[in-house]
Amino acid sequence: MIARAREAGIERLLVPGYDLASSRSALALAQAEPDLVDAAVGVHPHHAAATTDLDWRELAALARHERVVAVGEIGLDFYRNLSPPDVQRVAFARQLALAAELDLPVIVHDRDAHAEIRAALIAWQGRSDNAVRGVLHAFSGDEPMALELAAAGFLVSFALPLVFRSAAGPRAAAVALAEDRLLVETDSPWLAPGGGETRNEPTTTLRVAAELARLRSTHPEMLAAAIRTTYRHLTGR
Repeated sequence: MIARAREAGIERLLVPGYDLASSRSALALAQAEPDLVDAAVGVHPHHAAATTDLDWRELAALARHERVVAVGEIGLDFYRNLSPPDVQRVAFARQLALAAELDLPVIVHDRDAHAEIRAALIAWQGRSDNAVRGVLHAFSGDEPMALELAAAGFLVSFALPLVFRSAAGPRAAAVALAEDRLLVETDSPWLAPGGGETRNEPTTTLRVAAELARLRSTHPEMLAAAIRTTYRHLTGR
């Protein structure tokens, strides 16, 4: 998979954690492939209820590693509610505080929680005004939400649903956002091109980028150059 990503011309991969074990793995991969992979560490809302105090302490230590460029994937998921909403809120606030302490950006999961995510990120005191504050990953909100949070210092990242006309909110946001607010992603292992039985590899981002360029009436290579610069602003890499 790494070799195929390189062959396709993909220059950087940001691999987030969703619990303690996956955060360790993300960091290990970034250490093994430093010219390609950056790591983020965090607890996804699905796993908030299973995270112990000892886990939280180790996660905070991992976040201080030099190869870690963000705290994530964190956020709220009121669609599945695999952790109780109040537990999700506490975990989200805890990780926002950690990111603020370490001056790291955040990678934010938002499913059926647009109002609370928006309010939490607007109120968050993390990072300075001239730094990228974080990423709304696999964006599923609408144009006004995207523009408001972009103005507050956040990036908006699009995954494969962007290619579907039913994704009216993300598609409108993709056109309205400034060029320096955009990223593309896979959301692997989810949102694979062939559905749940298909492996979702980094090369999926090429299809997302092509659709994003088409929607914005620009050339994919020009879009790629802008995304490259935006990614560097996010991670410092």
